[in-house]
Amino acid sequence: MSTTALLDSVESHTRLAGHNRVAMLLFRLGDKQLFGINVFKVREVLRKPVMEKLPGMHEWLAGSFDYRGKTIPVIDLAMAMGYPPLAGVDSAHVVVTEFSRSMQGFLVADFQRIVHCTGESLEAPSVTLGFGNRVNAVSRIDGQLMAVIDVEQMLASIEEVAAEISPHMQHQAEQSHLAVRRIMVVDDSVVARGRLVNLFKRMHIECIIAQDGREALEQLTAMAENDGERIGLVISDIEMPRLDGYALTRAIRETPVLRHLKVVLHSSLSGVFNEALVRDVGADRFIAKFQPDLLAKTVLELMEPSTN
Repeated sequence: MSTTALLDSVESHTRLAGHNRVAMLLFRLGDKQLFGINVFKVREVLRKPVMEKLPGMHEWLAGSFDYRGKTIPVIDLAMAMGYPPLAGVDSAHVVVTEFSRSMQGFLVADFQRIVHCTGESLEAPSVTLGFGNRVNAVSRIDGQLMAVIDVEQMLASIEEVAAEISPHMQHQAEQSHLAVRRIMVVDDSVVARGRLVNLFKRMHIECIIAQDGREALEQLTAMAENDGERIGLVISDIEMPRLDGYALTRAIRETPVLRHLKVVLHSSLSGVFNEALVRDVGADRFIAKFQPDLLAKTVLELMEPSTN
């Protein structure tokens, strides 16, 4: 199947969003192991172009190339995952992706096809599989293990992202009078959770952590029975195993004891389509990762002020 034919069908896959289903682009990195990435992140799949590699580039970077008038970096995903590098393999492909307001390519051995997965079929990987924090979910495709790449972890290993709020915003947070200084952070990425916890620590806001939407819903339901465990806001990723952020938001809105909660969807998936879905499922805001001051400002705007 050509890359054009493969990605021409992406628009139809977007209908899965909001229903705890996701479409995955499958590829390999040098052996039979299947890997996947959400098609919402994929702009195009190309045969490996001629690339330029400059001195001082991170060892995982195969180089950069001109993509439709924009110079984008290409990460040798095989090398990052412990396979022999693909930079010298002429038959390799580049998966061009866009998320978190940036564009980059990932060098892969070949692409396979697009498959549909339910949230329930995706689960956190066991440490015994040996993927470490480079993979944030696994599933079975026709009986074969498929590992979903944690792209945020990959990029964090290459380039540091500013994770601190400005002194002005920190001062504003310290001076704010909030009824509850506790929020729930829902994200399957270790990197993303760490950034959020550190940010809110500076704002003197306590974080309750959940690693996916199912765990979050269970915790929220249990906390609703105890007034002493109130939270002021839920900040959730969208892509997660078991129950994604869209489905979590819908469940919150459909549960009487939870529907009053403010929900911010905080995701590397961006674009007009995603923002429309955010409104459809009843979330209060959507913020693309990772914008510390905007996130802090949004939290202060949405959290209930103290009446004292």
